[in-house]
Amino acid sequence: MDRIWSPWRSEYVSTANDRVDGREGVSIFTALQEDGANNDADAEHLILWRGEHVFVIMNLYPYNNGHLLIVPFREVASYVDLTRDDQHAMAEAVDRCMLWLTDALDPEGFNVGLNIGRAAGAGVPDHLHMHVVPRWSGDTNFMPVTGETKVLPESLRQTYDKLAAAIREDGDA
Repeated sequence: MDRIWSPWRSEYVSTANDRVDGREGVSIFTALQEDGANNDADAEHLILWRGEHVFVIMNLYPYNNGHLLIVPFREVASYVDLTRDDQHAMAEAVDRCMLWLTDALDPEGFNVGLNIGRAAGAGVPDHLHMHVVPRWSGDTNFMPVTGETKVLPESLRQTYDKLAAAIREDGDA
């Protein structure tokens, strides 16, 4: 089997929770959602939507343009630790995200999934989150591996603005 290595990802994954400003024992997701709730910094933190049990945030290091994360407010490491309400809220948020992404970016498909535990690729293993990744034919390339560069067609801010507009049109602003 051939292997393709991406050493920058390992460094990011191993230090994700170290980047929380002086908040020991708090995940990066909890810190960001608390900051936004307390001082209206959601746009700055790329938080698109807040529900009763979960929020939706853009991935700062996306696999693809429009890569979203659905994050429960409660910090849990495993899906089985979620309440039924949390599980239902995550499922409903997947539906919302796919609709918003379709309206804003017109993808040809989606990848949706969970990475539970560091061995499964979880970058923030103590705070479960679901990935919703829009896909287009031919959207994979070797730039991240060979050039340590991800090619995206627009900035995160441009994508955020498109998705925020789709959410407002949907009545979920």
